[in-house]
Amino acid sequence: MTNPSEVPPPQQPDAQPPASNVPPAGYQPPQGFQPPPQGYQAPGQAYPPPGQAYPQPGQPYQQPGQPIPQQGQPGSFKFEMPTDGPRNFNDVLPKGGFAGMFNVAGLPTELKVSYWIWLIGGILGVLGGVLGLFAALALFTVAPAAAIVVLLLVLVALAIAAAQIVLVLRMKEGKEWARLALTIVAGVSLVLAVIGGSVGGGIGNNWLGFLISAAATVLMWVPNSQAWFAAVKGRG
Repeated sequence: MTNPSEVPPPQQPDAQPPASNVPPAGYQPPQGFQPPPQGYQAPGQAYPPPGQAYPQPGQPYQQPGQPIPQQGQPGSFKFEMPTDGPRNFNDVLPKGGFAGMFNVAGLPTELKVSYWIWLIGGILGVLGGVLGLFAALALFTVAPAAAIVVLLLVLVALAIAAAQIVLVLRMKEGKEWARLALTIVAGVSLVLAVIGGSVGGGIGNNWLGFLISAAATVLMWVPNSQAWFAAVKGRG
């Protein structure tokens, strides 16, 4: 006698057969078909097994044994060589000339401070270089050999001060090459401070100026300034 509970339910006319991954009898794969290797997993979103916690919304599930991708922290320092270097002499000059020298709208606070340090330092350097020329010329009547050395140092310092004004105007426009050039200027000012102190007995010794330019250099490379340069580069 058959148990009524073991009798399968009658098949409905419109019922679909259950889905199965097993091909029907007599199925032949197409020509050139290659079966997947053993252990192959179809692409798609992976889900944790039963009993394991699900990831947070919007985050993919990380399967055990897979390396965790490392993401860069926002605001971290990353040095890259500038790709916006000048192609000719006109690219070196400020776009608006020197008319917007005192306009710092749109700059972050760190770059504003750095800009004013570089600009004021460049203007004072030009004025000091002009006075140094007169002093070097007067020194020729007393010590011609020392006057030649002092004159060369003054000319180099004068050229650097003039270039510093042009570079800081381009830096204000978001040019990364100008920021790198100003960093090199800070290094050159250190060399001049050392040479001026050893050769001139204090003449041309500009340790205070170097420390100020070093502070301005650091402000150009802080994360907030980095983000501003990246935003300007993205708009370009």
